[in-house]
Amino acid sequence: MGGRIPSQTSSNVVSSEILVPKNSFQTSGFVDNKYLAASPSAVVTLVEFGDYQCPACGLYEPYVKKILTDFPGKVTYVFRNYPLPQHKNAPISSYAVEAAGIQGKYWEMHEKMFTTQADWSSVIDPTEMYKGHASELGLNIDQFVSDMDSQKVKDIVKADMNDGNTVRLSETPTFYLNGKKVNLTGDFSSLENLIKSELSK
Repeated sequence: MGGRIPSQTSSNVVSSEILVPKNSFQTSGFVDNKYLAASPSAVVTLVEFGDYQCPACGLYEPYVKKILTDFPGKVTYVFRNYPLPQHKNAPISSYAVEAAGIQGKYWEMHEKMFTTQADWSSVIDPTEMYKGHASELGLNIDQFVSDMDSQKVKDIVKADMNDGNTVRLSETPTFYLNGKKVNLTGDFSSLENLIKSELSK
């Protein structure tokens, strides 16, 4: 892939209060098959508004993971739920990831949703598939199912969507790097080049 660096919108820096709400799940790396906790020393924050059923989001996921692998402790990544209306299983997939997060497996379920996207996207009710993921991750299944259907989890997803609407989101994925919207070029590796550019400042 080419090395063209995507641009960032120079104006309208979005505040971290909107992009990274309190108690949001954050990771600053992927090392030894484990997602690291957010690092206070990270100088770059990458926020993605995404939809687990969105094919483009699925294509970007391994590149985001590569960034976390290549720059451990330097980049804090935050995923915000923005299920699109045309994707019927997008809301429930978000609920499943948030429910897994309650039991400490947010990022692991996040990854599973994308790696199995083709399997559950067209299923009428993917709950049983998600329960299978939860079992593989060692979660308490009864709690997982209860949390997935809870108002607490649904409110988290709704709050994410409200913030997406606040920044006038028009598509997924939409990335913000240190508060500035990234204009994607379609070249996946260019996102990593932009990270490198930010880290060199």
